[in-house]
Amino acid sequence: MKLSERLCRWIRKRVKETGAAGILVGLSGGIDSAVAAVLAQKSVGDKVLTLLLPCHSLSQDERDALRVADRFQLRRERVDLAPVYDAFLKRLPPAGRMCQANLKPRLRMAALYYYANRLNYLVMGTGNKSERIMGYFTKYGDGGVDLNPLGDLTKTQVRRLARELGIPSRIMDRPPSAGLWEGQTDEQDMNIRYQDLDRIIEGLERGKEPRASRDKVGYVKGMMARSRHKRLSPPVFRLKPE
Repeated sequence: MKLSERLCRWIRKRVKETGAAGILVGLSGGIDSAVAAVLAQKSVGDKVLTLLLPCHSLSQDERDALRVADRFQLRRERVDLAPVYDAFLKRLPPAGRMCQANLKPRLRMAALYYYANRLNYLVMGTGNKSERIMGYFTKYGDGGVDLNPLGDLTKTQVRRLARELGIPSRIMDRPPSAGLWEGQTDEQDMNIRYQDLDRIIEGLERGKEPRASRDKVGYVKGMMARSRHKRLSPPVFRLKPE
């Protein structure tokens, strides 16, 4: 059975278990969100809504998101979050670029769940394993989802899946980016190429020496440890009987 078929079976099971009426996907113009949206469509048909949520975003991101929506005839809506973002920042104390940038995915999460509540849909995540391992996502932002079919797939595996699903080459060839600011890319932010990162992840999981330098392996292990809290549910104090 193809990987896409296994993923679709898993998605349908999650939807049935929760009694949801469909799936909601934030469409960013990148390869991960394109793959997630197409998997959702293959799983539940027309019971999928994609949301374009620009927030001072690059125009190319929206064009690529529309290219995917048109190619696969995905139902879509658009909500410009820039006015909300600007108004919110005016009420907050000054902060650095990263602090402000992380507000964008958290606003998108709020918008996605507004629609999800309105429609009784599940919010599908688009984050891949490579990003999750490195903690390269915003806690309670793009990490706030109901199900994440790509969460155990490395970027390399997502690329293979994209080819299987017929994702446009324009989308697959784009340098991966969270689109937080002009010129920003995932690999620059994480300080490692996906090719090297995925090789290290594969080696560590198999208990073998990764085919990479000791410094790179140590760096990845350190990032995994420091970001562990982002992959866990919040710790809860357990009240024991006295």
